Amino acid sequence: MKSGIIDREQLLKKATTAGEWDVVVIGGGASGLGIALESVTRGYKTLLLEQFDFAKGTSSRSTKLVHGGVRYLAQGDIALVREASIERGLLQKNAPHLVKNQTFVVPVYSFWDRIKYTIGLKAYDWIAGRLSLGSSIFISRKKTLEAIPDVKAKGLVGGVLYHDGQFDDSRLALNLAQTIIEQGGVALNYMKVTGLQKDGNHQPSGVVVEDTERSATYSIKAKAVINATGVFVDDILRMDNPVASKSVVASQGIHLVLSREFFSSSHALMIPKTADGRVLFAVPWHNEVVVGTTDTLVGAPSVEPRPLEKEIEFILETAGAYLVKKPTRKDVLSVFAGLRPLAAPKEGAQKTKEISRSHKIMISPNGLFTIIGGKWTTYRKMGEDMLDNVEKKLGWSKRTSQTPHLRIHGFFTGVDWNDPFYFYGSDAAYIKEKSNGHWISERLRINKAQVEWAVSNEMARTVEDVLARRTRALLLDARESIRISGAVANIMARALDKDERWEKEETERFNGLAQQYILQ
Repeated sequence: MKSGIIDREQLLKKATTAGEWDVVVIGGGASGLGIALESVTRGYKTLLLEQFDFAKGTSSRSTKLVHGGVRYLAQGDIALVREASIERGLLQKNAPHLVKNQTFVVPVYSFWDRIKYTIGLKAYDWIAGRLSLGSSIFISRKKTLEAIPDVKAKGLVGGVLYHDGQFDDSRLALNLAQTIIEQGGVALNYMKVTGLQKDGNHQPSGVVVEDTERSATYSIKAKAVINATGVFVDDILRMDNPVASKSVVASQGIHLVLSREFFSSSHALMIPKTADGRVLFAVPWHNEVVVGTTDTLVGAPSVEPRPLEKEIEFILETAGAYLVKKPTRKDVLSVFAGLRPLAAPKEGAQKTKEISRSHKIMISPNGLFTIIGGKWTTYRKMGEDMLDNVEKKLGWSKRTSQTPHLRIHGFFTGVDWNDPFYFYGSDAAYIKEKSNGHWISERLRINKAQVEWAVSNEMARTVEDVLARRTRALLLDARESIRISGAVANIMARALDKDERWEKEETERFNGLAQQYILQ
């Protein structure tokens, strides 16, 4: 089905004049989008509001894996691994244009490690059951070096090959927003909730929201208000109760992007044990390789988290210990950081790796619904669990979830993963039709038609929206994204009917942001 034009003005009018909504979701990341999609497909009048852009924060800065969680298995969290493995399988079936079966190789350097990792990954397969993406096997030293030739050979015994999922996080977020709209809901970016409305019993009865593009404020009524703002959930909780206790801690994870000359394999590399007890991945993605991640508790959350020097050095040193060619700072094409919202431990200090990654749903005494924790892989289950809680709390008749087998916008099978437009799925044909070889960046395969499409069909409002999330230029090569930012701003200015001043300011704003993604 060909996408129609998504008109933000029409969506804004609907949001602000359609009377009382059944459900208002605050937050346009993985959890908020999953909840809104679950709500609208159950037949509820649903509105999603995001203060910045969809997946602006953590939800566009993941390791790009849809996974059951090998590390959670090592911690004995079988229930989480099982849930995530099921959801991984469903997501691959519902969005085959974005999720693919990715093979991973764990290099083995001792007999004991061979036994440990082979048994562990066989258990991983078993837990996934019929939704397993493939069987894990031990492969010889020779086959390991053929599979991942860039890994150090000294002391290598062999490797364990296993299967997991890989995806494009912000592209999934956009497709979910499009699906919500197609199902009759409204999803809007650049709408900042500044307060909660309360009824006579002090229960949330709506939100006060500012359209940050035009500095206009609206009051919107709702039967249920859901707080799905990730690391910023406490800001909304304190609108409900100014003395609400802290509910989340922020854990930072960073990733370095390197050229494929450091890791040329089509397989991904999983380093099973690092200095901080985590695993480290090197994953081929959009013709580069993403290496990460870290897990560092930070203080107050920020919209643009900065990588810490110790995190950068940790990844470079760990990767360098396994790769034939050791990467240095000057080899890093881009560095990006995200913050995970983890449930705050109730007592005593805990290491971040020990804090549960399971999602948690809270209902305040006043009736504000909040979700914390979770991860992209389980976004659909998070939505299902939240709506079950809303129906129970508000005494609504229970409705059956429609999302386990719901096709996400862009659904397309038989994907050619070498096609530079593959992640558009069923929309790719319409972009190709207008591309005419007008490459803005041949290196990153970004075309003029993609920028126009991002504005008309994907609610892109800024150069950052296009280069960070509609395409992945900023994450893949920060310097190249700076080089093309002026051309992108020029195309957007014409599409959005903006003047030269806007074009200049947008270019400068983006370039200032992009400098943070470059290691000096």
